[in-house]
Amino acid sequence: MASSDTHRAIEAVWRIEAARLIAGLARLVRDVGLAEELAQDALVAALEQWPESGVPRNPGAWLMTVSKRRAIDLIRRNERLERNLIELGHRLGTEEEEPPEAGEIEDDLLRLVFTACHPALSVEGRVAMTLRVLGGLSTDEIARAFLVPEPTVAQRIVRAKRTLADKRIPFEVPQASELAGRLASVLEVIYLIFNEGYSATAGDDWMRPALCEDALRLGRVLAGLMPKEPEVHGLVALMEIQASRSAARVGPSGEPILLLEQNRARWDRLLIRRGLAALDRAEELGGAHGPYALQAAIAACHARALTPEDTDWVRIAHLYEALAKLSRSPVVELNRAVALAMAYGPAVGLGLLDQIAGEPSLKDYHLLPSVRGDLLFKLGRTEEARAEFERAAAMTRNARERALLEERAAAC
Repeated sequence: MASSDTHRAIEAVWRIEAARLIAGLARLVRDVGLAEELAQDALVAALEQWPESGVPRNPGAWLMTVSKRRAIDLIRRNERLERNLIELGHRLGTEEEEPPEAGEIEDDLLRLVFTACHPALSVEGRVAMTLRVLGGLSTDEIARAFLVPEPTVAQRIVRAKRTLADKRIPFEVPQASELAGRLASVLEVIYLIFNEGYSATAGDDWMRPALCEDALRLGRVLAGLMPKEPEVHGLVALMEIQASRSAARVGPSGEPILLLEQNRARWDRLLIRRGLAALDRAEELGGAHGPYALQAAIAACHARALTPEDTDWVRIAHLYEALAKLSRSPVVELNRAVALAMAYGPAVGLGLLDQIAGEPSLKDYHLLPSVRGDLLFKLGRTEEARAEFERAAAMTRNARERALLEERAAAC
């Protein structure tokens, strides 16, 4: 195999095996940061040796064996941890081994998910850690995805690892009494990653599809690890259905295309079927009224409508009402105002918008004046609409979205 082919093979193996490798090492050394360093050492060894020796029959087991040997060498060099060496030596051995059982891999991955998304870490730290150790992304890739300097991402990861070590956060799945709260943090991180890919908050691109794909992959892995948790399936359903519109959301020059103007023939029917199946699983498990399942049900209303006119806006308005009772979020109320406007007329939606316009959390949220401008335009109040579109354009940090809003202002 040519050197370039070997390097491509190593890259592919790393993408597949990195999370499992780090998870298995973290269970053994009880330190996610150290586990990642050991895994990186094994990757370097593969880059040095595989071009000469060829890719081994079981590359995952090869990487794990090398990592374990490095762990023993590291502890051997540290006299203070001599007792740990004896214990670790018994547990690890130095002979190449068969890959762990599937159940053991799943347990380790689940522990890693909950550790990387621990609420003790900042939200930014959780996102960076998750993309690094579970998504297999490099620091540079994460920085480019979120349009922040690479040193910023590196510092977030370092701080996250330090927090895990300083607080001695255990590498474990939380007990049943803590599971709901901790799972909410995990789901939030995955959905934050997806949303940043689906509607980029800043930069020149309307979407960053690679982030959507990473979040979807993480969601699917989590659904496989926790098959009886309805909200996990609810989140997967939501992401699958939203991702199905990706090709139709962007025009030939990268400009945004809004939902009601999209060519629905370009929606990915396979992703829609997968999303609807995941929603069915969430509902069968009794999770129809969970926040992600409710949002997935809203997305499903759009997915089932062959044309914009077929959309069941009355049902969507009811679903948003149920969601608002759960979350008490001004952003949910903003979306409910859109649904009410579509179901009962723009004046009804504008009435709700005026009720929430003073919410502090919406002060710098560009979608409030954007939606308000749309409803005012439909009511024939074009001068007011233009002012709202201009205000929204000034507030957004995304260049594509700004251009769209400026066009809408000019059309008034």
